[in-house]
Amino acid sequence: MATKSLTTQDVLDIDPWLEKEAGAIVYRHDLFRKWRDTIVQTEGGYDQFTKGYLKLGFNVQSDNSIVYREWAPNAKEAVLIGDFTRADNWNRISHPLTRGDFGIWSITIPPTASGEVAIPHDSKVKISMILPSGERIERLPPWIHRVTQDLNVSPVYEARFWNPPASQTYKFKNSRPPKPESVRIYEAHVGISTSEYRVGTYKEFTANMLPRIKALGYNVIQLMAVMEHAYYASFGYQVTSFFAASSRYGSPEDLKELIDTAHGMGLTVLLDIVHSHACKNVLDGLNAFDGTDHLYFHSGGKGQHELWDSRLFNYGHHEVLRFLLSNLRFWVEMYQFDGFRFDGVTSMMYKHHGIGTGFSGGYHEYFGDSVDLEAVIYLMLANDAMHSLFPNIITIAEDVSGMPLLCVPVSKGGIGFDYRLSMAIPDMWIKLLKHKADDEWDLGNIVHTLINRRHGEKSIAYAESHDQALVGDKTLAFWLMDKEMYTNMSDLTEYTPVIARGIALHKMIRLLVHSLGGEGYLNFEGNEFGHPEWLDFPREGNGNSFHYARRQWTIVDDPNLRYKYLNEFDKAMNHAEETYHWLAAPQAYVSLKHEVDKVIVYERAGLLFVFNLHPTNSFTDYRVGVENAGKYKIVLSSDEKRFGGFENISLDTVYETTALEWNGRKNFTQVYVPSRTCIVLAKI
Repeated sequence: MATKSLTTQDVLDIDPWLEKEAGAIVYRHDLFRKWRDTIVQTEGGYDQFTKGYLKLGFNVQSDNSIVYREWAPNAKEAVLIGDFTRADNWNRISHPLTRGDFGIWSITIPPTASGEVAIPHDSKVKISMILPSGERIERLPPWIHRVTQDLNVSPVYEARFWNPPASQTYKFKNSRPPKPESVRIYEAHVGISTSEYRVGTYKEFTANMLPRIKALGYNVIQLMAVMEHAYYASFGYQVTSFFAASSRYGSPEDLKELIDTAHGMGLTVLLDIVHSHACKNVLDGLNAFDGTDHLYFHSGGKGQHELWDSRLFNYGHHEVLRFLLSNLRFWVEMYQFDGFRFDGVTSMMYKHHGIGTGFSGGYHEYFGDSVDLEAVIYLMLANDAMHSLFPNIITIAEDVSGMPLLCVPVSKGGIGFDYRLSMAIPDMWIKLLKHKADDEWDLGNIVHTLINRRHGEKSIAYAESHDQALVGDKTLAFWLMDKEMYTNMSDLTEYTPVIARGIALHKMIRLLVHSLGGEGYLNFEGNEFGHPEWLDFPREGNGNSFHYARRQWTIVDDPNLRYKYLNEFDKAMNHAEETYHWLAAPQAYVSLKHEVDKVIVYERAGLLFVFNLHPTNSFTDYRVGVENAGKYKIVLSSDEKRFGGFENISLDTVYETTALEWNGRKNFTQVYVPSRTCIVLAKI
């Protein structure tokens, strides 16, 4: 059945300001419809098209025969080799592949005489090909599910035939949790999730991190660097094997156990998916797989990302779409991931990849010659396919440009993401802490940055993510307290002005972002307790040190150190959101941004939020507007002792409203807000 067409009026019903661009949006949607209809006509629809991993690569049949297929149109001969033919010294004769339509090669390997799979589990495998020039090349199969690396021998990965016996195959026990109404995301990297000077494992993350994340009140985990990547220090962003879970952290079965255990705890798990580019490695990557530079990628300069030194996919090719869309489904079906955070969406959507280009927010910047329509349509297909096949899936776009309709369903002319990352928010905080004294903070600009998002499109707000933790930058805690984090974070010493300020502002910044900045919230692991220092993976430039490639859980678990206060506030903040659901509520109404008093007041989800950011002044009986009359009580105060506060604010006070318009609200009440504190009030 053909996909419904889009009209100009459909676009204007969403956003009348798009009148000049409506034609471009309709055209974009027409191209999407053409691709979707082609998939229906040639493949039977998304369901079959996205099951490429059940056709290509290695697949064991019910009779224990193995079918291996590979797309390599430039090859003139192809042979499967591996240590399963070791008796013949990895011979290049015994297992030839046959060329079929569209350059797809295949071989069926019958079971052994005793009926067993002929290739032993965990055997090394490769495909050997002869090119038109007569040159022989050997590559790792692109659809392989397992690759391993022995750095003592070579940095080049080896492909493994992963087919564990039933007794060693992980069997999922838990169903997926319901799609969360409010997303509170804990962004994590398995490898750095240990305090030790080494790479952490899936099993350790399952045992140690999942309970910690659950206790903190997060309901979504976003796992980074899972897709296999050649270089640990790339943070997972130079992917070599798209269907292989990184072997650095353990086996595929260990990852399945991690996700299943998380589901049993009610946690949703997202994968940081990298479809924006690929590692340019040849021997263990996709690059030049069949001897050409244009199999999965654009040829020439169009297929090169100059800044990232990587290859760029040809999103307009039928087989590349099969590969990428099947890759998404593979992670959902084989590992039970609940969705994706798409990396590098800005780079994908524009021919300039965002390099040397600023975005003012004008609609003209998002349409026209600078847009890579093939990439945009791939994202539309990806979102449409995944949401069609898995209605509860969550997709998040990492886009700094502000593309209109990014988080509008494809059927309505959008690109189809559920959320976008609010990338301007962390940049704002870093600039403030670097360049402005506390009494110079522009509250109007702070509030504007936090609420400046496209109407009807959901966003994920964050004060800092992994980007702000990387070497060359500092975490917010480090910007606030770096001079004294090594000497004055003990509860056995008196508060210094630097530490008192740092702890106070760290809490206030987070609650401001959490409650005002979006429809979802994200935190990078360790930042919830003010993790000291930055994040830097072992590399030649630091002597291959793991010193900064780990999380120091010992300091937050030490009852004598003040990191525990930030951790407790983070926990209380998340649990308060779980109770009152402000992330799922309409955008806040901000009634006050007082530049002299440095006070911000707003309401959301029936709660009243009051922030006093003044560095020295406290206010007694401070009048604040509130829409709904009644009696209120404090449900969260940053000044509580358990959060490292001074307990100047009584939690027992009942705040009654007076029916008099104040700051555009129908009523007011009066509160006590000491310097650098915030309170949240709920109606009794």
